[in-house]
Amino acid sequence: MHTFLLMVVWAILSGAISDTQQADVETLMDNVVVLRVPSFTGSMVHVPLTCGEAFQNEPVFWKKNGQELNPPLQGNQVQVLVEEMKGGNYTCHLSPSGGYLNHTLILIQLNPDNRTVILENREGGHIHCSAPNYTGSFHCSWKRTALRSDASVVLVKAERFTEDISCELDGDASGVRCQDAHCPYKEEQHRISVTVYIRSHARLEAYTKSFYLREIVRPAKLPNLHISDGKVFSWDYPDTWEKPCTFFGLQFEVKLVSLSLLSCLFFVQNITTDTTKYEVGVKTKKYVFCVRAQDKFTRGPWSHWSQCTVNKHNVAC
Repeated sequence: MHTFLLMVVWAILSGAISDTQQADVETLMDNVVVLRVPSFTGSMVHVPLTCGEAFQNEPVFWKKNGQELNPPLQGNQVQVLVEEMKGGNYTCHLSPSGGYLNHTLILIQLNPDNRTVILENREGGHIHCSAPNYTGSFHCSWKRTALRSDASVVLVKAERFTEDISCELDGDASGVRCQDAHCPYKEEQHRISVTVYIRSHARLEAYTKSFYLREIVRPAKLPNLHISDGKVFSWDYPDTWEKPCTFFGLQFEVKLVSLSLLSCLFFVQNITTDTTKYEVGVKTKKYVFCVRAQDKFTRGPWSHWSQCTVNKHNVAC
C-alpha cells in the first residue's frame, strides 16, 4: 500500500516537473513575460521575477492583480508558481500599502498556438491586409470573437526579412496602419510579416499574416465615372494610384446589370479592357453600368465596384 502511494505521488510530481521543463519562458517585451506550455491543463511553472536593480536592498513586497499574496511574497528577486491559466500582473511595492515600483505581466500561450479563440477566422484568415498603391503604406485589420470582445492587443510586430516596419495601432485596436520603406520600383524579394499578440485575461494568442505588397494592393474606387453621348462611359485612374500609369498599369472589368437587380455583385458576363472608356452597345435603356480596376501586371485584388444607374434619360453615377 505504501509502495503504491509513493508511486502515485511520484507520478504526480513527475508530471508537474515535466510540464515545468517543457514550458518555454520568454520575455515578449518590457514588463511582459510569456509562458508557452503544451497544455493549459496541469501545467505548473516557476517564474523568476525581479523588481529592479535599484531596489536590491529595499524591503520589496509583491501583489498580484492588485491583491496581496497569501502567504506574503517579499524580496527584490522572487519566484512565483504559475498554475495552468493563472497568470496575471505582478506588482512590487516598498511596503504592503506602499507606492508602486515596477511590474511584470505573466501571460500563458499554447505551444503550438493552434487552438485560437480570440479572433474570428474570416475568409482569408484572421488578419486582412490591403494597400491602395505601392508607396509602402498598408493597413491590416482583425475582428474579435463575441465571447472575447474585451481582448486587448499587447504588441504588433511588422517586418520584412530583418528590417522592422513602423506601425500605428488604430484607435479601436482592431487594426494597424504600417509604412514600409520598400522602393515601389524594386521587385520584392522578401515577404512582409505582421504578427498581432492579443490577450484575453491571462491567455495570449499570436496571429501572423505574411504577404508581398503586390498581393494586397487594391486600387481605390474609380473616380469621375460619367456618361457622354448617351452610351459612352468614362472614368479616371484613382488619385491614390501610382504614377506613371504606364508603369503601374490598370486593367478594368465592366459589366451591365439589370436595373431590377441594382447591384454590381450579381454575376453576369464581364468584359475586360485597358482603356478608361467603354461604349455600351445594348438597346435597353434601363441598366446598371459597373466598372472596377485591378493591377494589370500582378493581377492582385480588384477594387470595389463603381456604378452608374441608367433609367432611360436619367443617369445617376
